Amino acid sequence: MKDADAAPAELTEAARQARAALAGVSPVPGAPKPDPILKASGIRRNFGGITAVDVDHVEVQRGSITALIGPNGAGKTTFFNLVTGFDEPNAGAWSFDGQSMDGVAPHRMATRGMVRTFQLTKSLTKLPVIENMKLGATGQKGEKWWNGLFPAIWKQQEAEIEARADELLKRFKLDHMRDEYAGALSGGQRKLLEMARALMTNPTLVMLDEPMAGVNPALKQSLNAHVRGLRDEGMTVLFVEHDMDMVHDISDWVIVMAEGRVIAEGTPDDISSNQDVIDAYLGAHQGRSLLEDE
Repeated sequence: MKDADAAPAELTEAARQARAALAGVSPVPGAPKPDPILKASGIRRNFGGITAVDVDHVEVQRGSITALIGPNGAGKTTFFNLVTGFDEPNAGAWSFDGQSMDGVAPHRMATRGMVRTFQLTKSLTKLPVIENMKLGATGQKGEKWWNGLFPAIWKQQEAEIEARADELLKRFKLDHMRDEYAGALSGGQRKLLEMARALMTNPTLVMLDEPMAGVNPALKQSLNAHVRGLRDEGMTVLFVEHDMDMVHDISDWVIVMAEGRVIAEGTPDDISSNQDVIDAYLGAHQGRSLLEDE
């Protein structure tokens, strides 16, 4: 339930531009977008006799915040895993920024500008927070063992990476935990760390898998602000979420999955009154808006 006294966040210029670009898009499954950064067609994933994902076509608008929602078991995380290279589809093709991603390894996708976080955070608990951050940087010269023998080759880059990491830790209000083990962070702080570490790659598309799961209400507001900040800096965001208040507050566009298929698309207001979405979440013939305040 929303706080009745909470004022809606004022739209930034990036938010206005994103919503203006989507204003003419038809609210139907698979709707083409004016400038899609991610496209997926005919994506299928079977587990034995069960079809977990069966997506005919979906596009994600560049510079927008797009929510991917649906009931538990709808196939959202599996779809994330497929388009980010952590699982292989039985059929289908997808592209990022005009380039096919078929067969591209996850770390190669990250170097091209597409990064993701996980529902269960992947921090290295026995490394300090700052070292977790530095591991997120791509193209590190010192990663090649022969370069490691000659500090002059990588010392300058290492200093620049550490400065970038410290800047992001300060931005995400984790600088006071800089030298602590990542295992000492709370669940919410680990979510912040994972998002901050993803930004070490200077991505153009950030994919967040349930960023609000297990996060206390105070940190939710901070995470909301950070997600909006990604769009304001020119990045595209695609996120899976069950927190409908967050979906309504920050999304420019919403894609809805159920039983592995995309059943609806549209603005948060379109989706809130879509009968197919209401049926998927609540069962048929439920006569109320999915996202309305209670």
